Amino acid sequence: MLIAGFPAGAWGTNCYLVAPAAGEECVIIDPGHQAAQGVEDAVKKHRLKPVAVVLTHGHIDHVASVVPVCGAHDVPAWIHPADRYMMSDPEKALGRSIGQQLMGELTVGEPDDVKELTDGAALELAGMEFSVAHAPGHTKGSVTFRMPEQAATPANQGCPPVFFSGDLLFAGSIGRTDLPGGDHAEILQSLARVCLPLEDSTVVLSGHGPQTTIGRERATNPFLREVAAGLGDGFSAAPRRGM
Repeated sequence: MLIAGFPAGAWGTNCYLVAPAAGEECVIIDPGHQAAQGVEDAVKKHRLKPVAVVLTHGHIDHVASVVPVCGAHDVPAWIHPADRYMMSDPEKALGRSIGQQLMGELTVGEPDDVKELTDGAALELAGMEFSVAHAPGHTKGSVTFRMPEQAATPANQGCPPVFFSGDLLFAGSIGRTDLPGGDHAEILQSLARVCLPLEDSTVVLSGHGPQTTIGRERATNPFLREVAAGLGDGFSAAPRRGM
């Protein structure tokens, strides 16, 4: 499997292109602020054919390049219905103080083809399976995408399960919950329901920051340790990331 990722824009939001191998169809995850050129560079470098854009949530730092990317490749965008409004109204999603700072520099709106994600769905895209889990807390419509372990074959070396966590889980932290639709208790519930059952070997590719694993976060992330121990809200003041 090929995963080409890069941080884009003012918030360093991670955009990922996922394909079975170079030269094949691919899925684009979270083409955010100023990500369009990076997407095109990765498509050209790895000779990829995009077939869909999938979005972990609707904040503008994750969706700002959806319209140009979908338009350039004539592909649909998938998003949870609770966050769909954010593509057209980022000011409402971020609060007036943040939203007003952005509106002058961004062209917002929906691509021509928008499809809605549901909890527990298994998306079959580009010959790969993405398991969708609704994980509210950062936003009401936040989702994660999990890909199963890839067995080694003569054509590849295999790989452990991969978990695209969006702004639910980061290396050492979690997403902020102080913007409209955010809820700290809800994000802790999502961590418990979505993250804790995953295997320690699962590779976590998040919306911001470096790659990590579930095992590493289970051992060191104060929020995940809090949830695993059933300690309630003991780390609510610890630093969090994301828009």
